[in-house]
Amino acid sequence: MKKTIFFLIFFSLAAFPTSLFGQQEHSSFWQHLRYGGGLGVSFGDGFFSGTLAPSALYEFNEIVGLGVGLSGTYNSLKDRYHSTILGGSLITLANVIPEIQLSVEFETLNVSRNFEDFLGIEDDHYWYPALFLGAGYRSQNITFGIRYDVLYDASKSIYADPWMPFVRLYF
Repeated sequence: MKKTIFFLIFFSLAAFPTSLFGQQEHSSFWQHLRYGGGLGVSFGDGFFSGTLAPSALYEFNEIVGLGVGLSGTYNSLKDRYHSTILGGSLITLANVIPEIQLSVEFETLNVSRNFEDFLGIEDDHYWYPALFLGAGYRSQNITFGIRYDVLYDASKSIYADPWMPFVRLYF
């Protein structure tokens, strides 16, 4: 019995070394992984905003990809308010044809808004979900398009409008 088990293990290792040790899958996994994200800074007349949003995408094939992202934003308006927004997202991309990319992205953000006392506005701290449906024109690693937040709530959203243009870049 021990010889049979040893023979089966030895035969399996000899016949299928890459699949058992994950070498083939390992290199294949990394070949399908793409990195990207966003970086933004804006300022003027006492206003400052900075955003860092790295993301990773796994392309299952030429048509479908699934990814995750993190985001962090800090905003301030001198003597008025400051806010910190931290969150994450899940995204699914479908390249219907090589030039047209459709997307579904779920994002959840933890929003912390702190107003100066003299304004009479209470500080805010809440979670905000967003569900974006998007379409864009794709050329190699870059996609330009527009997305729509179907869960948009004007009183809670950090975005001014449910329609948003986007630029997506993955390496």
